Amino acid sequence: MIKISVVTAVYNRCQTVAQALDSVLLQTYPAVESIVIDGASTDGTLAVLEPYRSSLGVLISETDQGIYDALNKGIKHSTGDVVGFLHADDVFENSEVLSKVAAAFQDPTIDAVYGDLVYVRHEDISQVIRYWKSGPYDNAALSHGWMPPHPTFYVRRSVYERLGGFNTRYRIAADYDTVLRFLAVGNIRTTYIPEVMVRMRTGGISNRSLKMILLKSLEDIHTLRFHNLGGVITLFQKNFRKLSQFWRR
Repeated sequence: MIKISVVTAVYNRCQTVAQALDSVLLQTYPAVESIVIDGASTDGTLAVLEPYRSSLGVLISETDQGIYDALNKGIKHSTGDVVGFLHADDVFENSEVLSKVAAAFQDPTIDAVYGDLVYVRHEDISQVIRYWKSGPYDNAALSHGWMPPHPTFYVRRSVYERLGGFNTRYRIAADYDTVLRFLAVGNIRTTYIPEVMVRMRTGGISNRSLKMILLKSLEDIHTLRFHNLGGVITLFQKNFRKLSQFWRR
């Protein structure tokens, strides 16, 4: 049976992290390892996490260098055949998500699985704001601004061992860099689950301020150029794709 490791990086999310972990523990698929990396939270998050300790494969609470450093720790401590991420503000769409991920990985030639994602209001996750329908991948997609929703992106651990984890030089775009590296450089084989897999709360760091939006744009352009997939035009196409997500259902 394929074992799936779900890494949750958390820092000062005492109000939402329990809901995230509950959605992992409620998955019907039996071979799931939940890994939580806390960045030495100061708001009572660790007290919220403590009752879950016996249900977790790993719980680490210590200072780190940011979310991508925390995610790299999670990958390092994972023992699953497949690794994915559920951030502390997010929840799985339903209890069958990981069963469908595991079913897709029954094909030994598949290296990564991804699906769709909805952005929801922070205070009411039943209210959908954006629908990110990713669609099947093709070789030309990346140079036209396409990317899968990273919170739905499940990858064999052997791929991380071969191609590396998150590049912590990026503060916001390391997930984008990783996807580009895996798909464009590693030429990994993917499959698409045409269903919503994750509900993601709005208010993340990448769009929290004009400064963060600018930083993300600069980092996106850097990684696109580094992987020879374009630059400003590709970034424009990437952002333009988001517009339809506000009315797509």
